[in-house]
Amino acid sequence: MKAVDLFCGCGGLSLGFERAGFEIVAAFDNWDRAISVYKENFSHPITKQDLSDIPHSVLKIRESSPDIIVGGPPCQDFSHAGNRSEGDRANLTIAFAEIVSGVKPHWFVMENVDRAQSSSAFKEAQAIFRIAGYGLTTVVLDASLCGVPQKRKRLVCFGKMGEMDGFLVPVVNSRLARKPMTVREYFGDKLDTDFYYRHPRNYSRRGIYSVDEPAATVRGVNRPIPSGYRKHPGDPVTPGHARPLTTEERAVIQTFPRKYKWLGGKTEKEQMIGNAVPVKLAEFIGRCIQDYQSGNVCAGQTLRLPLHVSHGEARDGARKI
Repeated sequence: MKAVDLFCGCGGLSLGFERAGFEIVAAFDNWDRAISVYKENFSHPITKQDLSDIPHSVLKIRESSPDIIVGGPPCQDFSHAGNRSEGDRANLTIAFAEIVSGVKPHWFVMENVDRAQSSSAFKEAQAIFRIAGYGLTTVVLDASLCGVPQKRKRLVCFGKMGEMDGFLVPVVNSRLARKPMTVREYFGDKLDTDFYYRHPRNYSRRGIYSVDEPAATVRGVNRPIPSGYRKHPGDPVTPGHARPLTTEERAVIQTFPRKYKWLGGKTEKEQMIGNAVPVKLAEFIGRCIQDYQSGNVCAGQTLRLPLHVSHGEARDGARKI
């Protein structure tokens, strides 16, 4: 299928969908530095576009005749780490829905932080999708069960024209791993430390992690261990036995390949990496769609529900198939 990536950032969603067998034909974003990085890593066109300009965006995207539109509208207004009120960035979730309903591809995928599910913007977007004729499957996925060494919870809304709500739940469940992936499992022997520092949002939370567990959510901030940092009760070791991860190591935790080309200063790189969709999570999402298209789900298997399924969609998805 031909895919268009909206709010593509530095390309995590595009690369994952490419690996899942999709042809990315175009990408759109409005951040110059991320566009520069995207151009370094992909051969298809990327356009600087204000996606809040819905009519012009629809006209541009229609030129690519996509079978599927994918995208992760900026999520700071929904983020645990940022402003918890809904503002202009939340409106980009609605803009994404309006663009999809204007272009009307067969499929779409919208990705966001888990807390976005309770927002008025997401509920309005769902209404727009349904009016346009899409059946929806909305799940919150733990990335560590999807091939990513990181406990990152993300809201994923799949839409397919003319389908029932919950249509993709059995396929998603058939692909979930039985146990989380750890940092050590993913890196192998390529890390020279057993413990690392990840700066906490506040000092009531731990800052030191073992490589024998999934990483905490990679954010757009990477700071050294403060000189006055005291061991938290949840820290497995004292600060002297840990170090911060490098920018490149954090990109690997986001499952970007080591050969991926990054541009800009450290702050810009960290922000791009923290904002990105993990490549392996994007690949997982894409392969769920490919499985559905090919009918590739084990017959007769009663499947687990994912981490969270929207109310009303679980009934359709948790049946025996």
